[in-house]
This record gives sequence, structure tokens and C-alpha cells, in this order.
Amino acid sequence: MTKSIPLSGLFVFLLAPIGFAQEPLPAAKLYSRDNLVAWCIVPFDSKNRTPVQRAEMVKKLGFGKVAYDWRDSHVPTFEQEIHEYKKHDIEYFAFWSTHEKAFELFAKHDLHPQIWQIAPSPVGKTNEDRVAAAVKQMLPLVERTGKMGCKLGLYNHGGWNGEPENLVAMCKLLRDQHKAEHVGIVYNLHHAHDRIADFDKALAAMRPYLLCLNLNGMTTDGDKKGKKILPLGVGEHDLAMLKTIQASGYRGPIGIIGHTGDDVEQRLQDNLDGLDWLLPQLDGKHPGPRPRFRTYKN
Repeated sequence: MTKSIPLSGLFVFLLAPIGFAQEPLPAAKLYSRDNLVAWCIVPFDSKNRTPVQRAEMVKKLGFGKVAYDWRDSHVPTFEQEIHEYKKHDIEYFAFWSTHEKAFELFAKHDLHPQIWQIAPSPVGKTNEDRVAAAVKQMLPLVERTGKMGCKLGLYNHGGWNGEPENLVAMCKLLRDQHKAEHVGIVYNLHHAHDRIADFDKALAAMRPYLLCLNLNGMTTDGDKKGKKILPLGVGEHDLAMLKTIQASGYRGPIGIIGHTGDDVEQRLQDNLDGLDWLLPQLDGKHPGPRPRFRTYKN
């Protein structure tokens, strides 16, 4: 694993942290439908739904929030997507990366979604040098999102710039030296198989900065065994990781991902079914039989 700043020293909470709570939320509340964000549902949908169809699907499944990912082919329908979410009372919660047309539309419609961006991964003699260089490269977007009234989520996608310690160090430096309180972390479990063993420590370090936590079925070395993205309830670590998230006191949004290229409605439903199967177990109750998944063979 890439050498990074030790976790010690990163637990000083100078300001009211994002997602912080003195007491854990009940599992039913933390993982309730109104706290779930549908993620990776646009370019990863085998049905290639239109904005109208996608909004109807999201509403049908019970999600109240969408994090919008896109490809160039979706740019002409950016505004229609906004209209459809408004029509169905769905929160336009986050936007992947940057696009001038989208930013113009956010201003036009008075929207302030989180902007999810992979941080740079610069070279440097020391890890501190790399953190400082990454922060310097991010400053234009940091300043712009601040003026837009949008939170900027540093998105883990593997590598040095996805390690929790380095994400925390970037956030801390941006807040301490640039008053960038709107910058935080979007953490994806499917990009974090190598942190399963110390997930509790990593989560504790990130928690003051977490803007969203995206779930995934997690099994040891899943990313090396063709099981990088699994429905919730399939992974051997799913229950333990959900317990860790709840016990941490995190109260922020929880992402449910599509991402597999299946019919995204079926994939989201598989994740929801798996989540519903896991929830009773968080309270020590018997869950009944494991769900029969539509997009994954048990």
C-alpha cells in the first residue's frame, strides 16, 4: 500500500464536522430510503433510459436523491434531467466532475449540488509535498465551487489520491490554509478493497469530512477476483461494514451504486433488497432467506 501520512494527528476536530454525530443513528434511519443516493445510473444503464424514464425509475424505487454521472452524449439532455428531477421531487444531489454547460444550468436553476472530483496525484519528495502540490492544483476548482455554493467532494478512485489518509490531509490543508470548509470526501467502498481490514480506523479519520459514503458488496480481494462490484448482501464483509458505519456516528447520505452495465433498475433493486436483508441483522434479528438477485447469480 502506498506510504501515507499516519492516522494519528488527524483526529482533531476544530470545526463542526460534516456528518458528525455524538450518538449513532438507528440503522433504520441511517439506511432509510430518504437518506439513499442513486449513483452510477446514467452511462451504466443497459436500457439507456431517457431523463423522463430515469426520473420515473428513481421515484419508483424510493430514492429521494441522485448523484448524476454522464458522458458526452448526455450533455444535450442536462437541462431536461434537472426538470424531470424537479417534477418528481428528486434532489439533484451531486454532479460528477465538471462541465461548463452543467455549471451554467446550476446557476440558471439555482442548484447547488455537490461536485465530485478525483483529486490530483502529483509527485513529490515527501508525502507532505505531494499533498501540498495536490492542494495547489485543486485551488481553482475549490474557489469556483465555493463561489457556486457547492460542496466539493474529493472522490476516491484508487491510488495515492484515494487513500483515506491523503484525502484527509488534503481536506485539512484546504480548510486550515484556504478556509475551504466546503471541501470534503466522497468515499466509495468499491474502490477500497485494500482498506477492508482497517476500515474502522479509516472511517474514523474521514468522518469529519465525509460528504457521502457509497456502499458496495465487499469481499476480500474482490477487486482482484472479478468481484469488485457486488450487490449488497453478497459480500462476506457487508454486515460488519454496515455496523462500523452506523457505530461511527456518521449521519450523512449513503450512496447505492449501479455501475455494472445491467438494467440499472434491476441492479439498484438488488442492492436495495440486499440492504433490506442486512438491516434486521444489525439489530440482531433473523433476516430470513438471502434475496434472489436479478443481476447476480448467488
